[in-house]
Amino acid sequence: MVEFSYVIKDELGIHARPAGLLAKTAAGFKSSINLSVGGETVDAKRLISIMKLGAQHGQTAAFTIEGDDEAAAAEALKTFMNENL
Repeated sequence: MVEFSYVIKDELGIHARPAGLLAKTAAGFKSSINLSVGGETVDAKRLISIMKLGAQHGQTAAFTIEGDDEAAAAEALKTFMNENL
């Protein structure tokens, strides 16, 4: 299992466009990928679930990744978050 956290820097939080890209990035991996914000945890491969979190600027997004390609998934998601949010 790999876990990491990221503080959201985008002033709009995780809005529609980056949420869609995040779900698409996560869906490219076989591992189970969960995203937690504000005490609520969702499947990071599901756009609607990510949007329901309502993640805002300054909140911490915590990822938990488990599976065969967890290391690669974690690196890809870290890169995505740093470049987009």
